[in-house]
Amino acid sequence: MYLWRKLNDRQREELLEYRRFNDRPWHSPAHQENQSGGYLLTAACYEHRHIIGVIPQRLAAFTGEWLEVLDANSEAVHAWCVLPNHYHAVVRTHRLAELLKAIGRLHGRTAFQWNGEDNERGRKVWFNCAETGMKSERHFWATLNYVHHNPVHHGYVRQWPDWPFSSGATFLAQTGREKAAELWRDYPIGDYGKNWDAPDL
Repeated sequence: MYLWRKLNDRQREELLEYRRFNDRPWHSPAHQENQSGGYLLTAACYEHRHIIGVIPQRLAAFTGEWLEVLDANSEAVHAWCVLPNHYHAVVRTHRLAELLKAIGRLHGRTAFQWNGEDNERGRKVWFNCAETGMKSERHFWATLNYVHHNPVHHGYVRQWPDWPFSSGATFLAQTGREKAAELWRDYPIGDYGKNWDAPDL
């Protein structure tokens, strides 16, 4: 994610030339529409600083606004989780471009607001929002488990229902613990997402 800063000037120019030649966005992966409409959305604060969750009230307010954007631009929001420095959502949408534009506007609004609140005008708040298309039913369920397990994985809570900024508790209530445990066994996360958010990448 942060490879660009480790490159020297010659390597950066070569990378940009490659992306120009192949008609790719210069600094970001190209967005790929998925025929099924299923995506994992991931975005992080720049350098994984804890900006979303600097205080619980900000985390709660952002979660509400973000869910409104997801609901307005998706056919379904299957799973979601907001942590102090990044978020994930599993959605189904056939309007990916519109959804990403709406998320971009949300990022712009919140960056301006938070930089004012924190007296840090000019600070880069968000890195990006990237989507990963769901490739199969197995991929979908493993991703859903990964999203709900994220607060546990990062050490914020011991169990899914304990983190209030996630759909984990609702999923367990609707699915039942027995069925959720079966899905966890059948679709393990393994090394899913390993090192994606390491700050030195």
